[in-house]
Amino acid sequence: MKKKNRQLFIDKQALATLSFAKEGILSPVDKLMNKKEAKEVDETGFYKGTPFPFPFIIAPFGKKNANVLTSAIQGEVLDFVVDGEVKGHITVDEVFEVDKRRRIEQIFGTYDPSNPETALFLKRLGDYAVSGKYELDFDDIKDIKNTIAQAKERIKPKTVASVMMSARPFHRAHERLIRVTLEKTDLLIIFLLKPYTEDLISYKLRLKTLQYFVDNYLPKSRVIIVPFENTYIFAGYNNAVLDSICARNLGCDKLVLAQSHSGIGMYYDKNEMKSILNRYESLGIDVDVITEFVYCNECKTLVSKNTCPHGQHHHIKYDSETLMELLKVGILPPAVLMRKDISAILLSEMLPNRFKNIQKIYDNIFPTSGLLESHDEKDFYLELMNLHQTMSLT
Repeated sequence: MKKKNRQLFIDKQALATLSFAKEGILSPVDKLMNKKEAKEVDETGFYKGTPFPFPFIIAPFGKKNANVLTSAIQGEVLDFVVDGEVKGHITVDEVFEVDKRRRIEQIFGTYDPSNPETALFLKRLGDYAVSGKYELDFDDIKDIKNTIAQAKERIKPKTVASVMMSARPFHRAHERLIRVTLEKTDLLIIFLLKPYTEDLISYKLRLKTLQYFVDNYLPKSRVIIVPFENTYIFAGYNNAVLDSICARNLGCDKLVLAQSHSGIGMYYDKNEMKSILNRYESLGIDVDVITEFVYCNECKTLVSKNTCPHGQHHHIKYDSETLMELLKVGILPPAVLMRKDISAILLSEMLPNRFKNIQKIYDNIFPTSGLLESHDEKDFYLELMNLHQTMSLT
């Protein structure tokens, strides 16, 4: 009878992160680093001559994991268990202690346990890391590679650009960023980031709104949306560097980031705008940082802050948190901020069955064709926005 392997208990985030390296998305990092390699990356910020912001290690949390790792011997095979299922295994090469404070500083830029993301990360960070060859039963990252390869085969693009976004929620500034990027490329890949924490707008709903926009308002044959695991390694101030590495390894020539993208760290050096990306000579990909878009009440349109001559007091910002506050309490954001059909999709699914008799309300306040019609909450929000935009009495 075959001896049963001992087990390491990890979560889906860790599984996805391991898959990034296994599938070459973090190349030249293609394995877990041992103690010597981890120390070198910690001190230099480079791995095999290529920028990499912190050691690529796994340190599973918990007493059971600690007991297994501290007693593991070189060559022993340990199973990775996720939610009760064996999802891979690792052949132990080395086990070494982790400086948890330093690990937090490497990822987040500072050690602040009061920060919610830091606190969450501390709860899943163990005291011991393990290195060695590993195999996984996880196809999500493979599926991403296949989707991109199929799109390239279909379009045969000369240039491939990418945008990474959360679309939380999807608003007009996102639209402009996508259009500006699409004008200068044959194929656009939108990486829609999957959160590693619960969110008010489900990932499924964010994907639905983004897909709706692509299907209805863009040449959809030139745009693909790729679900992208936003694992804990992207949580900190280095995420723009990691985004660039991943986009490059997924076959993109260019990565377009908004100036407000977390992890860019914009600063001035001798009157020249720079970012954390300037600290590395080359990431092997062209990275464009796009200036913030605002709506100017003098220009009467959405503009770049770099091209608008009017002061900030004339600008309406596309602030995701503010839009989320409106949606959370059921208020339709103005159409200048969010496309009305996008708002309708979001509110109808975020607040289902909000009204006792939606048909009666609809019939009482909106004009109809005179025929019996059935309407859902999405129709209601769309007509309500049209009513808001009626000009004769406003």
